[in-house]
Amino acid sequence: MASGGSGGRLRRMRVFGIDCGTEFTGYGVVEVDASGREVRLRHLCAGAVKLNKKDRTPVRLLQVYTELSALLQLWQPEVVAIEEVFFSANAKSALKLGQVRGVAMLAAAACCLPVAEYSPLTIKSSVVGYGLAAKEQVQFMVTRLLELEEAPKSPDAADALAIAICHIHHAQTAEQMRR
Repeated sequence: MASGGSGGRLRRMRVFGIDCGTEFTGYGVVEVDASGREVRLRHLCAGAVKLNKKDRTPVRLLQVYTELSALLQLWQPEVVAIEEVFFSANAKSALKLGQVRGVAMLAAAACCLPVAEYSPLTIKSSVVGYGLAAKEQVQFMVTRLLELEEAPKSPDAADALAIAICHIHHAQTAEQMRR
């Protein structure tokens, strides 16, 4: 995270957000730039790794690792932000999601990147202002905050962008507290 300049204000940071899923793993890269008069969030990329349900688990996990690793190398973020595991009534689904999260964290660690984790409630509160916001509200606010012409096509990509924005908001708050 780069900081400094005017009054210890956060100047530039590139965050790679990951929304883990067993069918689609969303990703998004957001950069904050406070070098001008106004702090601006810039959308750099977003998408989703689509996993084939017919593939065996090890093959799907390798795909997630390979694609995320390549994207991390390409975009060179300072930090990776990821959603924490939420409580699930279905233990089997939670275990599968945990495997994808582990692989995403491994990809970040292999690139020597720190990982920040946020709960779904924290992410929604940070982006929408309401922790129980619907997916559509998150997509709407991501579109507004990043000044996009249209909402991201993939809800998983929108969620990944929201995770990245959440990290930026928390980093800015932490920077303010240090002053």
